[in-house]
Amino acid sequence: MDIAFLIDQYFKGKNNVSIDVFDAQTLNAVYRNVIHAMTSHFEIEVSVLQALSYCLYEIMDNVHIHSGKPLGTAITYYDNGCESLHILIADDGMGIKASLAENSKYKEITESEALRLCLQDTITDGKGMGFGLYTTSRLIDNIGKKFILHSGSHKLIIENGKTTIVENGFWQGTLIYMEIGTGKEIDPNQVVDHRADVAEEYNETFVETGELESLW
Repeated sequence: MDIAFLIDQYFKGKNNVSIDVFDAQTLNAVYRNVIHAMTSHFEIEVSVLQALSYCLYEIMDNVHIHSGKPLGTAITYYDNGCESLHILIADDGMGIKASLAENSKYKEITESEALRLCLQDTITDGKGMGFGLYTTSRLIDNIGKKFILHSGSHKLIIENGKTTIVENGFWQGTLIYMEIGTGKEIDPNQVVDHRADVAEEYNETFVETGELESLW
């Protein structure tokens, strides 16, 4: 995977960018390290981290489940001046269209249709629940500044409340890039349709017991 290209395209001029490569065995450790690094930025609303922690794990796990390749890359950057987190998760696997085509319902869809469909609830190739990208799209609806889903020769872009799909460049696999605002308090459980208590899950995993009272 051309990490230099990713940095140049999405993080050009940014300092202190974190880069992590993960596989099925290291996914949990890398995920925890990424979230722990984010918790060190006290300016980030806890509710944002609670929702993001769920979405981020789902996106990283998708690499292991759906890409057909062993490795994924996570790149993160916190822009304190703009109060925004920049996150990129990428793999060089089969891509979204080919993955969805493993489900007979989606064998004939186009690449652009695949990008639009995969953000909907319960859309899956049959190896998952189809919930990770759906919840991520709901997070973007709440606090997203920019979202890019690039697979094959098409990009789905969400910016300023508008969704567009363009034919632009080629990415072998799936690339997800998002910029999210960090200063606004949200309801993290609403992001996941109240199907999980992600606030409680985050607190149990990443917050020391003695610190819980300081969250409110």
